[in-house]
Amino acid sequence: MTTDLLAAAAVAPGFMPPDEGRALYAAARAVQVPGPLLEVGSWLGKSALYLAAAARETGRQVVTVDHHRGSEEHQPGWEYHDPSLVDPLVGRIDTLPGFRRTIAAAGAEDVVVAVVARSEVLAPLWSTPLALLFLDGSHTEESARRDQDAWVAKLAVGGTLAIHDVFPDPADGGQAPFGVYQRVLGSGEFTELPGTGSLRLLRRTSS
Repeated sequence: MTTDLLAAAAVAPGFMPPDEGRALYAAARAVQVPGPLLEVGSWLGKSALYLAAAARETGRQVVTVDHHRGSEEHQPGWEYHDPSLVDPLVGRIDTLPGFRRTIAAAGAEDVVVAVVARSEVLAPLWSTPLALLFLDGSHTEESARRDQDAWVAKLAVGGTLAIHDVFPDPADGGQAPFGVYQRVLGSGEFTELPGTGSLRLLRRTSS
């Protein structure tokens, strides 16, 4: 049930505050155009469960795209590095087992489709218009711009673009997602919807 998925999302490991997660769920639930919900950047599945709750209610699928090797800040020597997530056989982070446990424990395997790939590798193979696109991948300027270039054009007119960790003030966080937000809004193809915290929401009005 939706309430079970939302409860599971609230306690799942991850970095999304509860109010932003609920806002993502509400935005996904409110989309009126057909198509799947796709997120770029999944970590251990917290945000995927918020999307899954909306998908369960609206008869959609959630597609998660992540190489599951962690972003820059998750690597050894960085602030968010977790040694327990390192695969000892290859000596690299592997979040896929934890992601799968999160989705399975919540009973969301019927609505969540996990694609293990770099987003820019999958994007050229993707042709289905998206109802919602959630950008929450690596936050370097290069990778954030790459995700924008690869995926925003695949959002259907009337669909919703959600961007996480948008901080106008550099003192609050990195500026790469804020740059994506500014470029997309400046394109003239989107109108802004009410956001929550660092989550920005925009609706595509033209292509």
